[in-house]
Amino acid sequence: MENKLQPFGATEVSGDSEATRHLKQAIAQGKHWYIALLEAIGLWTKAEEVYNGHHYRYLIANEAFDWSLLAERLLEEVNSLIPEKEMIDLLFFGKAPIELSKEEFHRLIGNAKYLAHLNYFYGVTVEEALILAVEEEARKEQRVRAFNESDRPSEEAYQRIYGAPMTELLRRFRRERGYRQRNSMGLTDVKEFTYWLFKYRLRECDKARVASDTRKALKELQRQWSLKGRRRGSADGAYLGL
Repeated sequence: MENKLQPFGATEVSGDSEATRHLKQAIAQGKHWYIALLEAIGLWTKAEEVYNGHHYRYLIANEAFDWSLLAERLLEEVNSLIPEKEMIDLLFFGKAPIELSKEEFHRLIGNAKYLAHLNYFYGVTVEEALILAVEEEARKEQRVRAFNESDRPSEEAYQRIYGAPMTELLRRFRRERGYRQRNSMGLTDVKEFTYWLFKYRLRECDKARVASDTRKALKELQRQWSLKGRRRGSADGAYLGL
């Protein structure tokens, strides 16, 4: 499959030279930096790397492609050539500098990465939104009742969605993955755990419940995008290619 990310053990590398070379040359020749960036993402092959002392994992569980993390990494190569505000808007607010159709976004990054991008969107981004939405429901119920057996809405959210406390789910995740049990998690670990929760929910819950929870999560995500849009002048989320 074309444009596929190849999993490998993280080593100190300089990055995909063809992708970074294309990005620099395309911008120098006058192509819009966002188009050049998506083309470079399409050329990229490494699933993870260590670059400038930082460990980047672009492919979660060999299925979910965190394209915005790769965009952040690639833009380090050309940040002096790009308007700072446009770069900040893309990386922090999800606002693309130009509008592209879903089909164009798909074509530029390639079929394999696009499908893996959808896995990441539904398995990480939407799953995070579901947890936040249910947390807020639990918080509102607490305010109405003025007390609750549990004063931790986040724990209540995991119990409601997945049928178990987060600590127990985390133990199951690490045991299944063969990871050692520990007290801390990095950002990449959190993403992998969230994707595992998504797969767990699909496996354990009935289809009607899965569909209902997904609608709830998408509604919460749209609310978040709208809030960001009001702050930055855009609420379309078009850069996601959805």
